[in-house]
Amino acid sequence: MVSTALASTLARRNIHYGWIVVGATFLTMLVTAGAMGAPGVLIKPLQDEFGWETSQISSALAIRLVLFGLMGPFAAAFMNYFGVRKVIVFALALIGAGFVGSLFMTSLWQLLLLWGIVVGFGTGLTAMVLAATISARWFTKHRGLVVGMLSASSATGQLVFLPLMAELTDRYGWRSTVFFVCAMIMVAALAVLAFMRDRPSDLNLPSLGEAHVTPPPARGTLVGALKTPITILKEISGTSTFWILFATFFICGLSTNGLIQTHFVTLCGDFGILPVAAASVLAVMGIFDFFGTIGSGWLSDRFDNRWLLFWYYGLRGLSLLFLPFSDFSFYGLSIFAVFYGLDWIATVPPTVKIAADRFGREKAGLVFGWVFAGHQLGAATAAYGAGLSRTELSSYLPAFFVAGAFCLLASILAITLKKSGLTEPAPATAH
Repeated sequence: MVSTALASTLARRNIHYGWIVVGATFLTMLVTAGAMGAPGVLIKPLQDEFGWETSQISSALAIRLVLFGLMGPFAAAFMNYFGVRKVIVFALALIGAGFVGSLFMTSLWQLLLLWGIVVGFGTGLTAMVLAATISARWFTKHRGLVVGMLSASSATGQLVFLPLMAELTDRYGWRSTVFFVCAMIMVAALAVLAFMRDRPSDLNLPSLGEAHVTPPPARGTLVGALKTPITILKEISGTSTFWILFATFFICGLSTNGLIQTHFVTLCGDFGILPVAAASVLAVMGIFDFFGTIGSGWLSDRFDNRWLLFWYYGLRGLSLLFLPFSDFSFYGLSIFAVFYGLDWIATVPPTVKIAADRFGREKAGLVFGWVFAGHQLGAATAAYGAGLSRTELSSYLPAFFVAGAFCLLASILAITLKKSGLTEPAPATAH
């Protein structure tokens, strides 16, 4: 097999195959995040063609974001039972089916079904839980850095493809963007089929940083796998750490992909900025986010993660409060893009590290899955709420003031966490 031969070749050069797995995962999360971000440049074209209001389109995007989050804990269980490779390929096929089906939609209920439910389920299977699972299985050393890299791929994918998709939509119509997304999905699926493996033990390798091969745990039953997320939720829901992480990540989603990713292009249009130019600002955010999130992963291995979260949320809140006063000028938007971009999803590595420290690294994926569900509930709230604000108040700006204020609250909540250490009861063993 390609992976076996490649693993042997890399081993002779003292390179761990886990980095290849990270590469395949990076591409997958980049592409699926691009699919998540695509509707952000399609709101206006859909309005023009079908006559739907912003709040109606936003309701489909909100459904997608809710499912994207709620699938997280169960995605971890499916990966444990079926294997990472099979789950990723199935997820990519599901996302592709949702986008292909949208080429033929004529009614709002079809948008709700395809972009809300089908794409929501598919992207939920490849959400941040995938990053937590890969980093925990393949890396003991550099785990924070890997989480940072994979988190960066997700946030960057939501942003960097937007200028191209906006250009395609402007020149050839919104369906050309759908074709582009489907082509990206196909490339990612081929890479996963060629290079992805479920665990280091599949190639008779230890995880990076360990000396011995760890055998895979007993597979258990599918019913047991589906029960595990619920069992873990019951156990961790009695801890203050979980609820603080859940609340801060709710605010994280409220202030990032639910607000900026979904509505920023349309917001800029309200101030006379063309979609391609607005998408370019998002791409700049994506570039700065890439370095900011990787840097956050490096910092999370070395510093108190509570204080990292304090600064990340605080600075994000200030940048959101600044945006309405930027006059949406070139310099104002540039300042916003740099500061907000560096902080777009830098909160993920410290949050994953805290979850692993408090509840045990073996359960980090499932615990983080429930925390991430909070993120997407916040994102759905912002996606619908901001759309409703524009429909009812003819302005997005109230939503930005609310999001900025909540970020300042999250910074305060973060420092109320206890110091690191396994201070909370660890969840029961997953099956």
